[in-house]
Amino acid sequence: MSFAKLDDHLRKIEALEHALAILGADEATHMAVGGGEKRAEAMSTLAGIHHARATAPEIADWIAAAEGEALNEEQQAALRELKRAYTNLTCLPAEFVERQMKARMRCEQLWRDLRAKNDWAGFLPALEGVVALVREEAALRAGVLGLDPYDALIEQYDPGNRAADIAPVFDALKTFLKDFVPQALAVQEERLAKAPRRPLAGPYAIDRQRELGLAMMGAIGFDFTHGSLSVSHHPFCGGVPTDVRITTRYKTSDFLSALMGVLHETGHALYEQNLPKQWSHWPLGKARGMAMHESQSLFVEKQIGRNPAFWQWALPQLAQHLGEQWTMAEILPHVHHVERGLIRVDADEVTYPLHVILRFELERELVGGKLAAADLPEAWDAGMRDYLDLSTIDNPADGPMQDVHWPAGLFGYFPSYTLGAMMAAQQWAALKKENPSADDDLAAGRFEAIADWRRKNIWSQASRYSTPELLERATGEKLNAAHFTAHLKARYGA
Repeated sequence: MSFAKLDDHLRKIEALEHALAILGADEATHMAVGGGEKRAEAMSTLAGIHHARATAPEIADWIAAAEGEALNEEQQAALRELKRAYTNLTCLPAEFVERQMKARMRCEQLWRDLRAKNDWAGFLPALEGVVALVREEAALRAGVLGLDPYDALIEQYDPGNRAADIAPVFDALKTFLKDFVPQALAVQEERLAKAPRRPLAGPYAIDRQRELGLAMMGAIGFDFTHGSLSVSHHPFCGGVPTDVRITTRYKTSDFLSALMGVLHETGHALYEQNLPKQWSHWPLGKARGMAMHESQSLFVEKQIGRNPAFWQWALPQLAQHLGEQWTMAEILPHVHHVERGLIRVDADEVTYPLHVILRFELERELVGGKLAAADLPEAWDAGMRDYLDLSTIDNPADGPMQDVHWPAGLFGYFPSYTLGAMMAAQQWAALKKENPSADDDLAAGRFEAIADWRRKNIWSQASRYSTPELLERATGEKLNAAHFTAHLKARYGA
């Protein structure tokens, strides 16, 4: 049977994906600096082999034949998703994939070194090479998929979403936030005038911060028999579902920065660890796009991790692992602190979407050829001045060099962050409607019912449905940004 042939072939492809994922995680966390060039060569070669196997012409024949076989509903869904994934994969020749992988890895390696030196001039040639390849990729994909070039890139991360649909939503949110940020800051200032914020004492030993993060990961549901926590330049979740590698970065002056990074990446990891194992080698068994993935990480970081009820349980954890006693009145001004800042990953949930909207607008112009990589510092500075009243003109390290995404060639990914925040707020609202005691559960350190709802409605469904269908099935309605703005008003308004 052709379906059986596909099943066997996909298991071999999964093995290559496993190797690439673990090599990539190791490269970002443990590889010696001198190993970079050979690691890039090895991974580009493996990526070429993987691409050749995943785009083999016989797969198209097997798909066509399998469509005529007697398949159950789950197998039919698996075949539909494989056909969609195969069409997207066959847009690119193996030679291009190898060339792009090598350029991306070398650019990312340079970024790690040159960002610390604030060396935009040294970094620019490598970034220009990546942008040129991204434009080439976008054109190749657009020709096959019949999409706008930038939409063809978004399709790789969040199938079904289109820039023309995202832009007006982001424009409306931007308008709301440009008014709401000053309001939230004014409310915060008024509260702090009545009760000044207790400073973070520090220094906080990294090993103690790590212990705190591990304790919270385990409580929320992370399976340490299938994952681990490391350190990297930029927090990420990598590896494979049976061996999830998450990372954070530590500041000895601020334990909340690393902890929130851990909670965010744990949200990603829980999604991966709870995907249906029997379909792990099929596209059906993968996570349903990056907006949904970001909704899972932001659900843990924002809806749980910044929920006052969570901190009723978490305060004794701080005392145990950091040796400091905090009250709710003392910790919440830190957890809910709003501040215009330069760094996206350190941004609060009020200002964070403005960082994402800026990147969405810039990369849309980069891919479309309306903006050159060399002009990014000026364009970035203009956006930051408009949205957050901050300047980065002489500080590219905290401007267009701050994220790993563009050096790694991940264009079309950024919209997922804010779409995910909206979806997370909507999921929390639906969960609370079904389980009114969710806040009480958090306060008592009971995370099982919350995880069960997410497992049933999101994790176990994998890629069976499109993102809009999956969200509507889980929450009972289509994407509704009102849940997100209501959440911000309730937590940060007067």
